[in-house]
Amino acid sequence: MSITEEQVIEALRPVEDPELHRSIVDLGMVKTVAIAGDAVDVQIALTVAGCPLKNEITQRVTGALTGLGVGSPSVDFTVMTDDERAKVREMLHGDPAATAGNNPSHGHAEGRDIPFADPDSRTRVMLIASGKGGVGKSSVTTNLAIALAKRGKSVGLIDADVWGFSIPRMLGIEHAPVVIDDMLIPPETHGVRAISMGFFAEEDQPVIWRGPMLHKALEQFLTDVFWDQPDYLLIDLPPGTGDISLSLAQFLPRSELYVVTTPQPAAQRVAQRAAFMGEKVNLKVHGVIENMSHFTGDDGKTYYLFGAGGGKDLADRLEVPLVGQVPLVPALREGSDSGKPIMAIDPNSEASKVFAAMAEKIDVEMAPKRRYTKKLNLLN
Repeated sequence: MSITEEQVIEALRPVEDPELHRSIVDLGMVKTVAIAGDAVDVQIALTVAGCPLKNEITQRVTGALTGLGVGSPSVDFTVMTDDERAKVREMLHGDPAATAGNNPSHGHAEGRDIPFADPDSRTRVMLIASGKGGVGKSSVTTNLAIALAKRGKSVGLIDADVWGFSIPRMLGIEHAPVVIDDMLIPPETHGVRAISMGFFAEEDQPVIWRGPMLHKALEQFLTDVFWDQPDYLLIDLPPGTGDISLSLAQFLPRSELYVVTTPQPAAQRVAQRAAFMGEKVNLKVHGVIENMSHFTGDDGKTYYLFGAGGGKDLADRLEVPLVGQVPLVPALREGSDSGKPIMAIDPNSEASKVFAAMAEKIDVEMAPKRRYTKKLNLLN
């Protein structure tokens, strides 16, 4: 029995674009299907020229056609027109003019609202803060994001440390975001989608911005990026209590604040300032994470190189859980420097097991006890 065009289309319907996570059929990417005996030639319209995941799309399409019984599947490519890209953007991200809320200033220049601020949003937003630099906050954020992804959760990650951006390097991301009709598609690796100032500035280029520009950049990270309603959105804050933290408190008032510290008393006292900042702007502190907690030597003994108990003391003072104590492991630092995070490369390591336990605790034990929804309004 000969293969029909309808059969080919249905075989391709489960094939998803690796960046947009939607069917290539529904996105209008399948342009033509040519059938000659057992040979099938499919033309796919890429969203942008030079798509970095072109080979992945080829493999997915070829695999689907081979499963259909096509002996000689062939895939060639073209590029979408501006109108076709606009339709894709509207399908995925909505029409900014139609989705603007009553307060146009609460979205970007076109008036789009911040989706994570919507009471019906199912995304848990986690702000990862520290009182000062050098405590490993970004490494903790990166590996915790991967640990949540390994639990089958969809995870987004915003590198809001615009001066000391490091997330692209730590995740080992090899290509910049794709732009579809002014909509940014965040690159994904290890199950984590990420956006960072590091995609828009050279690694050695200083970002010399005042508060309003920082505020605007963060707003665009939240509105112009296609996040696709992830289960978790982790935001790696810059150290301290500056403009960015205040802006995010305004943008995302129901965020969960987590404070990273090291065990020594001096670091703990500085870390508590980040927690008190959260209280001042009505952000609830949900937990403390102690990094560089201890070191396990080759002799099997545990050494507390930076003291002990600082994380627990801070958690007790704030009356929140101590989410986890991450050991001092050279491979953790090396993985962050080389773009091979330990949670992805060696999930059975001592540090990875702690990150996995932290992800489980946050996902299960610390799950919200109530849901907000704008449909339940007792003040009408």
